[in-house]
Amino acid sequence: LEWRGMLWIRGDQYDIIEKHTQSGLELVEKYVKFAKERTEIEQNYAKQLRNLSKKYNQKRSSKDEPECRLSSYQAFLDILTEMNDYAGQRELIAENLMMNICIDLTKYLQDLKQERKTKAQQSLESTYKQLDSKRFEREWREAERAAQHAEKTDQDINATKADVEKAKQQAHMRAHVADECKNDYAAQLQKYNKEQNQFYFSDMPLIFNKLQDLDERRIQKLAQGYVLFSDTEKHVMPIIGKCLEGITKAGTNVNEKNDSMIVIEQNKSGFERPGDLEFEDYSQGINRASSDSSLGTPKVSVDPWKKKTNNFWLFSKRSKPTVTEDFAHLPPEQRRKRLQQKLDEICKELQKEVDQSEALGKMKDVYEKNPQMGDPASLASQINQTSQNIERLRGEQSLLSTLYRKPVYFLSSPDGAYSDESTPDPSQAIYAEFDDDFEDEDLAAPIGKCTAMYNFPGASEGTIAMQEGEVLAVVEEDKGDGWTRVRRNNGDEGYIPTSYVTITLNK
Repeated sequence: LEWRGMLWIRGDQYDIIEKHTQSGLELVEKYVKFAKERTEIEQNYAKQLRNLSKKYNQKRSSKDEPECRLSSYQAFLDILTEMNDYAGQRELIAENLMMNICIDLTKYLQDLKQERKTKAQQSLESTYKQLDSKRFEREWREAERAAQHAEKTDQDINATKADVEKAKQQAHMRAHVADECKNDYAAQLQKYNKEQNQFYFSDMPLIFNKLQDLDERRIQKLAQGYVLFSDTEKHVMPIIGKCLEGITKAGTNVNEKNDSMIVIEQNKSGFERPGDLEFEDYSQGINRASSDSSLGTPKVSVDPWKKKTNNFWLFSKRSKPTVTEDFAHLPPEQRRKRLQQKLDEICKELQKEVDQSEALGKMKDVYEKNPQMGDPASLASQINQTSQNIERLRGEQSLLSTLYRKPVYFLSSPDGAYSDESTPDPSQAIYAEFDDDFEDEDLAAPIGKCTAMYNFPGASEGTIAMQEGEVLAVVEEDKGDGWTRVRRNNGDEGYIPTSYVTITLNK
């Protein structure tokens, strides 16, 4: 269907079409404005998501912090990461909306407005204005009046021959001018009719077809913009889906049992449970005091409320222990871990110094063989300093290795605090020696057996893996830290959670 065949081509119809096309252009402008506001909403949403993720990720603890090993803590960090990636996809949506809809349609709209302008109607109106029919009418009337004046003069008996001749010439001149105006008017009218015929039967249909094509292209382009509005978000939905799946995975990866085991592993002290308090018969002290008094011996003041607190250091108020390099202020299990950590750090630093020493030695050999490359004496200070560092680190390594295998004794001080002494009471000794490989020359005899109720991965240092239903030999009972030492038939030993097994001790 074409507009030229469906519309009666008149001026008012052209006005209707012009109004329709103008309304279509305004719709495009309205949609561009709508898409731009949607883009601003996406940008603000993405910005708020990034700020939210950054806000809760600002105080991220070091990887060495205890809570970083907890699955619930790690899951929250994973959620913040996925949320930040999700914000990036919202920013991509905003960018694509701006580029593919707002900017593209705005440029297309400008081209449509320029193409829509037409000068055919103005040209026809200009030709119509050139029709000087009034001049032809005026000259023809003047010619008639001149002819009537000449005839009247000719009939006047008082008029001279010269007057009659003059009037006739005037009438003839007026008639000639009127004929020229008539010819001009006829030529102009013929030109206008030709242009009008060209306009209505040729130009105007072409203009209508052009406007129809322009309007249909506008509608098609606008429809593409509508589709792009949806496709822009569809294209990032797979990545957004992965972000959401990552958040779901972070939640499913939380393992409360494993977190509990990590907390136990990090905080177990290695101390034995306190023993029973002995009964103190204060009445004997009173009787003995009376007997002594009768013998004239001085009375000894006894505070019946003063009790020993050796076994209550965990619950009693005590002064804060002083942190030392040998970590003697820590419980045995924690002390062992800190000593091992310190040993690892010294080993790394020692290896670095050894590598540097070897490199300096090679450089010195090169300088000695090729003096032009450098003076070997210039390296003496560095080699000396490196040697001192190696000697110092080896001394620290030897000392810590000794402390790592040294039994640590904790005695109660009068104020309830505990401290280590050089001459301990063997009954109060708590050994902090935990050999990771359990390479004892004489294996301890089993004191019972246990059956695993759950699977245990044994991923931590010093632990051993076990499967549900597996039977293991018990080598050492739980000392209050929640761990029992067991051994397999092949000789492998390690610790397992006491709550994961049922234990039967030998009678």
